Amino acid sequence: MTYKTDQRNILLEFLQENPDKMFSEKQIEEILSSKGISRSALYRNLQALEMNGKIKRCTKTGSREIYFQYVGLQDCKSHIHLSCTKCGKIFHMESEIANSIKNNVALSQGFSINLGETTIYGTCKTCLN
Repeated sequence: MTYKTDQRNILLEFLQENPDKMFSEKQIEEILSSKGISRSALYRNLQALEMNGKIKRCTKTGSREIYFQYVGLQDCKSHIHLSCTKCGKIFHMESEIANSIKNNVALSQGFSINLGETTIYGTCKTCLN
């Protein structure tokens, strides 16, 4: 049984407004502290949203902390994500390039890449300048 609560709606709305960023549980808790979301409700709702495919759990290079990103848009499920290790922004790789990588890996390695679950870490063009 799934319960829709005000706390889950506040959390989901926040994540939907920031689809190009990843947030740790601690960051979300601090940002939404004034909204009355308890720590246990936050953890419970993050887990429920992940199970429902609305957010994904990931880690950043050099960190053991777990981060969450909104991926409820269908667009996110069909793209490789590019994550800037300097500014933290997340971008969608162009579909043609992602499909070319997927097809080349499938042909050469016999391995099927799940595009929506794949993140490549590097530095974005804004941070390079």
